[in-house]
Amino acid sequence: MAEPHRPLAPTLLGALVVLFGLALAGLGIALGLAGGSWPPALFGLAFVAVGALLVRRSAAALGLHAALLLVLLAWGVWEAGLSWWPLAARLDVAFVLGLLLLLPAVRAPLAGARGATLALSGALAVAALVAIAAGVRDPQDVAGDLPVAAASAPPPAASAVPDGEWQAYGRTAYGQRYSPLTQVTTANVGRLQVAWTYRTGDLRGRAGDPVETTDEVTPLAIGGKLFLCTPHQVAIALDAATGRELWRYDAHVQIDDKLALQHLTCRGLSYRPPGARPAAAPASGPTPLPPLGGPRAVAATSPGAKTRADCDAKLFLPTADARLIALDPDSGAVCTSFGGGSGQVDLYANMPNPLPGSYYSTSPPVVTRDLVIVGGTVLDNHSVKEESGAIRAYDVDTGALVWNWDAGNPDATAPIDAGATYVANSPNSWSISSADEALGLLYVPLGNQPPDQFGGGRSDAVERHSSSVVALDLKTGRERWVFQTVHHDLWDYDVPAQPTLVDLDIGGQAIPALVQPTKQGELFVLDRRTGQPVLPVTERPAPGGAAQGDHSAPTQPRSGLSFDPPPLREADMWGGTLIDQTLCRIAYRRLRYGGRFTPPSTQGSLVYPGNFGVFNWGGVAVDPRRQVVFATPDTLAFTSRLVPRPNATALVVQDGHQPPHGVLPALNENFGAPYAAKMGALLSPLGIPCQAPPWGYVAGADLRTGRVVWMHRNGTVRDLSPVPLPLKMGVPDLGGPMITAGGVAFLTGTMDDYVRAYDLTSGRELWKDRLPAGGQATPMTYLAAGGRQMLLVVAGGHGSTGTKPGDYVIAYALPPGDR
Repeated sequence: MAEPHRPLAPTLLGALVVLFGLALAGLGIALGLAGGSWPPALFGLAFVAVGALLVRRSAAALGLHAALLLVLLAWGVWEAGLSWWPLAARLDVAFVLGLLLLLPAVRAPLAGARGATLALSGALAVAALVAIAAGVRDPQDVAGDLPVAAASAPPPAASAVPDGEWQAYGRTAYGQRYSPLTQVTTANVGRLQVAWTYRTGDLRGRAGDPVETTDEVTPLAIGGKLFLCTPHQVAIALDAATGRELWRYDAHVQIDDKLALQHLTCRGLSYRPPGARPAAAPASGPTPLPPLGGPRAVAATSPGAKTRADCDAKLFLPTADARLIALDPDSGAVCTSFGGGSGQVDLYANMPNPLPGSYYSTSPPVVTRDLVIVGGTVLDNHSVKEESGAIRAYDVDTGALVWNWDAGNPDATAPIDAGATYVANSPNSWSISSADEALGLLYVPLGNQPPDQFGGGRSDAVERHSSSVVALDLKTGRERWVFQTVHHDLWDYDVPAQPTLVDLDIGGQAIPALVQPTKQGELFVLDRRTGQPVLPVTERPAPGGAAQGDHSAPTQPRSGLSFDPPPLREADMWGGTLIDQTLCRIAYRRLRYGGRFTPPSTQGSLVYPGNFGVFNWGGVAVDPRRQVVFATPDTLAFTSRLVPRPNATALVVQDGHQPPHGVLPALNENFGAPYAAKMGALLSPLGIPCQAPPWGYVAGADLRTGRVVWMHRNGTVRDLSPVPLPLKMGVPDLGGPMITAGGVAFLTGTMDDYVRAYDLTSGRELWKDRLPAGGQATPMTYLAAGGRQMLLVVAGGHGSTGTKPGDYVIAYALPPGDR
């Protein structure tokens, strides 16, 4: 008699489960041997047993799997609490397997499966109920309402900027990113619609471009016109009501394969209003610029350029080939009274170690009544012989150098001699500065001295000023005070964001304050007259053990208003399944980690928060009437490993690939230092963060008390995952927020392509609209002709975050008559 047919479903499913279990058990054993937890190994063995019982067609497979599912659930709740995404990563495979086990094709061939079926069904129901409960509200969210303006609150400082205009990167030199307009409110923001769309024509991917092109511009709105710049330093003027192009000026930046350019960015133009002081007489004759390896255009003689000698108002355009150009806002003509007739000043002047592309300004300069003040970025971790980070103040009319301040030689502020050079490799300021002309102070956020991850041999001046905010006298450039946010920075914790100036009521006393966001998550609130803390600052012990030849600071400052995330644990590791979660646990255990400020090491160190920052250049927005802050904190872990260098020239971390024509940047090679550096996000083999979500939030805090009143995960993985599911996991953002007196905050910087509006009081999302590209820029708002409030967003994408590229400028408004 022929043998009865043996159903294949249990056998095939059982074999797959055995393979899964063996893989998990092997990784679990590796985790335990690395000093981690042993449960993943035990769970792997349990999966092997379930699979083996299935192959034998034993109903015990269902009962054993029911027990395994409940144990996994209990383990997940014990490690992560009622947090949905951590529970999902621990339960997903087991839950799906449980459903498959209940399919008739699998269950029917199992002898005596009735009782085991009930047990498994019950375990699945319990797991589902707990998952639903965990999904109702993330335990990391904070709910509350921000206060309205206190009766005793000092009024916002008087500003010469009309309510309906946006005349500087942060609207005014205070950098608040706050508009007093009230037409758009929490009640009607949901009715915003596109009023017009303009395309700049500046798309990523021109031949010879550097790898990274980023569109981070915040346009200006002045006198019925919009002014913006593109990544390739094309300045454009638009009609603010219609988006019609009025003029454009192309700086003809030298962009080719001989340019050691790290990234191509223009965050914005700067504006000098008319009538600030009598215009200077123009100098005669354009000033040629040194070629630096290739011809650089002179602004006044660039192809197609118009010129004007008597510019009263001015726009200032910084370029990627280290020029600062003055333009006429009315026509786009080059102002030849500036720069000795050339319309520009050469930012390579007096720089040491000149290399094309190694120094340039990505951020708009500060403009005061008399001065235009500019800093610049240097190559990250290229060598120990980089350009200087000097801050330079030029006469706003003539372009003559008035003073210079160099963190490497801070006492020498008189204009440098023609044949002299600034201090090589001194800390630079690549972000946006702020100014208080009433106090006569400029506030500069400073970065670090390259290399970022090795600090051996830094001078006393560098040690004092690295990763600090410094106040300089506007007339002389002399240092008035300095506040250091990180001592002996080894983590690339540059001060990344513009200082925000606001007057606060603290204990019934009006205090002119400065709010400084940092990459490590602090919001330092300082008296901007003296640099003394308004909210408490305490020194906390920090891990030691720097690399040979270096040292680490014993303590680090922490603000009374902090978004520093809790230290990471092995239990915080995450993944799509138990397999990649266990791989992330192994990676965690193999890295050196003693909490925040763990020094880089040859073993490899976990850096949390990473140098992407809790806050980056987008900064925060402050309501000066309510004295509250709208913030967008991110939490991403990075790794940092020091690689000993055999000599001063070898490529150690660039995989042996010499850049075209031998021109660098060979980033992170640190030529001349003892170590190169390998850095990156802590990711699973699937390319997703090893730490559990959320990775990005919106938050509201009271600046008078330092209390975080609300914090909500923000953004979806729609544009990050292979399957475009709009799962609200809380994603990072890069780009700043903006708030209005109508009680609405706006943000476009999340890694999904949306513009969103929030209720400033509670943080509740009120409205969103899909963008055609990544929105990694800070939005702004203004009044167009006819009194219509417009919301303006730029969607151009960002090279390093991988968001969709584009060239869009989009204006939103309420429907006509709906005000």
